[in-house]
Amino acid sequence: MRIPALAAIILISSATMAMPVVAQESLSEAVDGIDQKVQPQSFRDLSRRLMPAVVNISTSQTIAPEGMPSFPEGSPMERFNEFFGRDEDGFRREGSLGSGFVISADGYIITNNHVIENADEIDINFADGRVLKAELVGRDRDTDLAVLKVKSSTPLPHVDLADSDKAEVGDWVIAIGNPFGFGGSVSAGIISARNRDLNAGRSDDFIQTDAAINRGNSGGPLFNLGGEVVGVNTAIISPTGGSVGIGFSVPSNLVKRISDQLIKEGRVRRAWLGVNVQDADENLVKAYKATGKGGVIITRITDDGPAEKSNIEVGDLVLRFGGKPVTSVRELTRLINETAIGKTVPVSLVRDGKARTVNVTLGELEDEETPAGANAALDAPASSNDLGAELSSLDDDVRRRYGIPKDVEGVVVTTVSARGRSFGKLRRGDVLVEVNFERVATVTDTIEKVEQAMTTPRQPLLLRVKRRGDAGWFDQFISIDLTNS
Repeated sequence: MRIPALAAIILISSATMAMPVVAQESLSEAVDGIDQKVQPQSFRDLSRRLMPAVVNISTSQTIAPEGMPSFPEGSPMERFNEFFGRDEDGFRREGSLGSGFVISADGYIITNNHVIENADEIDINFADGRVLKAELVGRDRDTDLAVLKVKSSTPLPHVDLADSDKAEVGDWVIAIGNPFGFGGSVSAGIISARNRDLNAGRSDDFIQTDAAINRGNSGGPLFNLGGEVVGVNTAIISPTGGSVGIGFSVPSNLVKRISDQLIKEGRVRRAWLGVNVQDADENLVKAYKATGKGGVIITRITDDGPAEKSNIEVGDLVLRFGGKPVTSVRELTRLINETAIGKTVPVSLVRDGKARTVNVTLGELEDEETPAGANAALDAPASSNDLGAELSSLDDDVRRRYGIPKDVEGVVVTTVSARGRSFGKLRRGDVLVEVNFERVATVTDTIEKVEQAMTTPRQPLLLRVKRRGDAGWFDQFISIDLTNS
């Protein structure tokens, strides 16, 4: 389970700041000469030194739960709006709390995306009692990371990101955060494992730790003994909802790569091959008359995508990408993510029992953070302002994330706005199958059909969706009033 929205933050530096700031040394120290596997007599000095760079986040958002009454302004019943925590429009405010850490003097902050997602206001609470408003710089749902920015009249205490590739199983680590609202809490443990895949996104590569991580630690720092951030605490596995010694952190090298792009461009740009793939075990590899423990098989190719242009075919067994071995879908995804957009790479594959090499020039994967007006890719998530919902085409990652079986086809709903036309009708995880009796298969197709329906707003929009229930997936027909703005 992801740690719910009590979360921790990181301030990070940028070379692109327009205004100069007074330099301030990082609170982190070089780890050269520090034995990461030897337990210190106490974590007291390290905790005291790092605490000023760790901050708490509080957010608020406007929501409108179903089934809650609201009364218009001037109504005799208006006073009951306050009782229900709602305004005259039927919306109410909810908040969440969290924690984090600073990594630059000029006010950049890193946290988990799920901590600040849909927030209207974000407050950063510092150890010295200051509270500063934060602005969202950018976010990446795939890695569940977000960058915030605050303005301060003085340089802020901060820490550095470690080289997480040097972190090893058995190294000592400490987590500082805001579990259950108890700010400035410190826990210690070791790195229990590396390269964990939780099926949470394309870039899963978590560090596992037994340092206590609870609700409220999300987005917070996991430090090595040098005071460098080796990971961003993101998720736990627990039968009780509390820490049982199995927590997961996003490695700092991935955090640095994502945050640098968010600061520079406000979004993350990823290379795109334009295929769906499946894992191939040793027996499948043998069936292709190839050798090795594994690989991936091409199961679908996106029209006019990089793979199609390079003559990759459905059924090809991919064994190497850019000269590096490919043993799983996860490994291929990681290699593509680490490759520059526009770069031509050799792909070693087997087709009809014969080995061959195909050169492919990677395109750019358009995602939910693509600015308005950009061309949406076939399988990229997008927003439908007319519906008030964010949509995504189905691929293997999306199916795993929402538990959608392979026989369900359409476009999945990933977010529903509290102020959109679809609020209270569509749900996150619904699969749109038809719009006004016409089948839809892509986000672009869906948005076009909704826009076409908007030309006759007096006629309600009819949606057919597949929805998951206790007895499995079932059809649901929904009408949307297009006259409501």
